[in-house]
Amino acid sequence: MYIKLSDHLKSELVKRLQPIAFKKGELVLDANRICTESYFISKGILRTYFFKDGKEISEYFCGTNEWVNSPKSFIQGTKDIYYIDAIETTEAYVINVNDLLYLFDNFPEMERYARLSMGSVFGHLMERITSMRFTSAIEKYHHFQKTYADIYHRIPLGMVASYMGITQETLSRIRAEK
Repeated sequence: MYIKLSDHLKSELVKRLQPIAFKKGELVLDANRICTESYFISKGILRTYFFKDGKEISEYFCGTNEWVNSPKSFIQGTKDIYYIDAIETTEAYVINVNDLLYLFDNFPEMERYARLSMGSVFGHLMERITSMRFTSAIEKYHHFQKTYADIYHRIPLGMVASYMGITQETLSRIRAEK
């Protein structure tokens, strides 16, 4: 956790966060919709992905105690290329963008939380870009395992391969070489 929650902020979060559950395979966000909600996962895994040439390409995965949304759509209020679905039955809390903006405007510690959280996400994305551009398939797989240490074993191999930008056959060979 990046911040200490005041009692007043806790009270506002309780009012504004709503519990929600998703079944395995359920679509959480359709790319044809503007993303107006962010989800904090209490149990399960959500995946963000897009389509290229008719194929699903996994962009990232979020597990317990992580937030997920389509950032560009959420922040700019426009449609984006990203879909979000549940890889397994998932329990989360949802907050509307307007409620989140209210919290940012009225609680400096929420703005601090967002800034620190975005710094962490930015670092992760820079590592991913470096991994995708400059490493071998086996190095990409090790990076994936390190990045998603708590959940990688629960993610279907086809989704892992698309995340890494390799075929499922190549991934199978890498895993067999262990």
